[in-house]
Amino acid sequence: MDEELAWETLGAETAYACPGFDVIRETVRLPDGTDGAFDYVQNGDSVVILPFTTDGDVVVIEEWRQPVRRVNRGLPAGTMEDEDGDPKVTAARELGEETGYEADTLDHLYTGEPANGNTDYVFHYYVARGCEATADQDLDHNESIRVDTADFDSLVQAVRDGTLRDGRAALGIMYYALFER
Repeated sequence: MDEELAWETLGAETAYACPGFDVIRETVRLPDGTDGAFDYVQNGDSVVILPFTTDGDVVVIEEWRQPVRRVNRGLPAGTMEDEDGDPKVTAARELGEETGYEADTLDHLYTGEPANGNTDYVFHYYVARGCEATADQDLDHNESIRVDTADFDSLVQAVRDGTLRDGRAALGIMYYALFER
């Protein structure tokens, strides 16, 4: 049944490359036999962490986001690197780098494709429990991040009232509130 909807990839090239993502241009054949071009953003796999402190608060970050020209409140997140191998390894690394916190436990929460019509991005969500500040941040050269904590219910309310606009963070918070609480 899926075969009748599948596109055939006839060729592919990198149309544009920059730090963080590439734009891929594919030559494709549609199910009706029509040939055409399809471009998409290649990002790969990333992690998003919902980190709870030993006191039950959530470690949140505030980060400048150039495309929307404002500080964004969200959850620690980052891209998998080749040497990580496992998203759980990436989650532990990113939590430490972005916040200076370390978790007692990391449990998989959800995996999703946030915009699979135009990017191959995959987000692996993790819940980190027993988080304590153990080190300084180790930020990448292009990261401007401030660390804070927040009550989980206030984050749910911020999603509800639209003041927490980061889609990755909102999904993790809502998923946890709906299925894990």
